[in-house]
Amino acid sequence: MTIHLSLASRREAAHADMLERRLRRYHPRFRGAVRALALRHARIADLAASFPALLFALAVPRPACDPARVIACVIDGCSLAEAAAAADLPMWLRKLPPEAFVRRIERLPDGQLFRRQIANHLPRSPKHASAWLHCVTDAAALAHEPAALWIAREFVREPRRFPSARLRLICLWLWFSMQPATFGHDLIKRPWTSDMHMVAAVAAAYEWSMTIALHSHLGRAPIADMWLEPGQAAGYDFVPLNSVSAIADEAEAMRNCLKTYGYSLAHNRSRLWSVRRNGERIATLRVAIMHRDPIPKIVELEGAGNTKAPRELWWAARQWLQSHDLLQLDTQQRGWDTAPLDSATWRSLWRPYWLAKRRIPEWLPIGPSRDALEAL
Repeated sequence: MTIHLSLASRREAAHADMLERRLRRYHPRFRGAVRALALRHARIADLAASFPALLFALAVPRPACDPARVIACVIDGCSLAEAAAAADLPMWLRKLPPEAFVRRIERLPDGQLFRRQIANHLPRSPKHASAWLHCVTDAAALAHEPAALWIAREFVREPRRFPSARLRLICLWLWFSMQPATFGHDLIKRPWTSDMHMVAAVAAAYEWSMTIALHSHLGRAPIADMWLEPGQAAGYDFVPLNSVSAIADEAEAMRNCLKTYGYSLAHNRSRLWSVRRNGERIATLRVAIMHRDPIPKIVELEGAGNTKAPRELWWAARQWLQSHDLLQLDTQQRGWDTAPLDSATWRSLWRPYWLAKRRIPEWLPIGPSRDALEAL
């Protein structure tokens, strides 16, 4: 009798020790709540091994979610599938380790196709599980189910290099890529496809963000005062880039970052020109006010792909510049951050997203915000 009691005690001690090791794998912030729930009943404790996500979801429930019914279901011996359904928790979360749960589990996609495919893209290491779940959850909320699945795949491909800081921008680009009847989609040069790799997606999303910034800074009206007049010197034509479309066309044709100058243009700090010969684009010219000098000067003159412009082109550009009465130009600069973004452009761009998501998130406010634009 004594031997049997000793063996039973050892088994109980081993079981308790194993449970404690599993509970210690949960995040310290929630470990107390998880432990308190697990100790209420042996069947609840068993979830630490059989379904860590369900144990966590019951200990740290979503708002307006009463876990009592699910807890009673587990104690009564219902199946894991029944308990998960009652908790509105996808069964595919069962394969994630306790380390994955560092915040409340939000609603996640759980369609039949998604369930089958996500199994191929689960994190391989517990140390990446929380970041993976965070990104998948946010992608589902910010974009859509296909985006969440793609994000899961791309995270697992290179977890250490995953651009988590740009996830919001990437998800917006993903969402608008599948909304062809929107202004935001019209601004996308390269839309998302499920076979893209993350490096290409980041580049495409960043280019889209530059276009958005240009439109937001300049609006739809052309720049009224280009400081200088179109003209010709030494066989070269100097053509004003005085609108969003003209700047975007020049940036694409000349393979440069011209679309990043919207902020400077809006604050009356510079003007952009295209240098052409016989209708062919030769170089891009930027005239700007520098430091305390009120007279415009040539600060950039570069060929396609930012190649060095020839000496004779610099001479022609100076001839053209000096043909103006520079003393009479109105080059009064605006203080940085004082030029407002274009409200009509901002609302036209984001309205479809607000309506589809049925909310106006704090990070994408209804009024144009330079901070929100820069934070994307």
